[in-house]
Amino acid sequence: MSTSTGKDDGYGEGHRERLRERLLNQGGDGLLDHELLEYLLMLAIPRIDTKPIAKQLIAHYGNLSSVFTADAYSLQNQKGIGEKAAAAVKLVHALMLRMASEPVREQPILSSWQALLDYLRLDMAHLTTERVRVLYLNTKNMLIRDEVAGEGSIDQAPIYTREIIRRSIDLGAAAIILVHNHPSGDSSPSRQDITMTREIIEAGKRLGISVHDHVIIGKDGFTSLRSAGLL
Repeated sequence: MSTSTGKDDGYGEGHRERLRERLLNQGGDGLLDHELLEYLLMLAIPRIDTKPIAKQLIAHYGNLSSVFTADAYSLQNQKGIGEKAAAAVKLVHALMLRMASEPVREQPILSSWQALLDYLRLDMAHLTTERVRVLYLNTKNMLIRDEVAGEGSIDQAPIYTREIIRRSIDLGAAAIILVHNHPSGDSSPSRQDITMTREIIEAGKRLGISVHDHVIIGKDGFTSLRSAGLL
């Protein structure tokens, strides 16, 4: 397909109509990554050319996924992105997480394991700092609560065994799944990860609380300590 030159080629109603038609007729596959982001930003800030802003955001964060998982403050520090545009980006991310979490919230966790991993990767794989979360389960392995237990620096977040066990008791949880991310992108467990997990397992045993797994999320995928034989 030939392309025109001039203002309408990058900014104008004709260009926007073509993007809209491709999106409606071909779905997301009809647009490149920067065009998807461009169209979203166009809805939030309609009177400027959003193509260069979209390209700059992807270049800055590295890929489209990292744009959507960036925090709102970081987004608003980027040229051309104000509160409305940052809110639009975070709205899409929130919708993606809500959709991905539906099977996790509505089915026993152990029977929807892949859905859980997809949800966790969507939320945590591109974070630039380490986050620890705990999934608290009932006796039927249904999710009671999904909570952030700690956030830290680029390579460390505190995990306190006593607090996790106390919270499990408060919620009446029969089992937990530990999750954290490695901002380096490498999901391989550290010696500290293994030691800390075993401490929580031992503390939980005394109170009848099982630790089903500890999952480490990275850009390269994930590592299950149970599957790796480390629990």
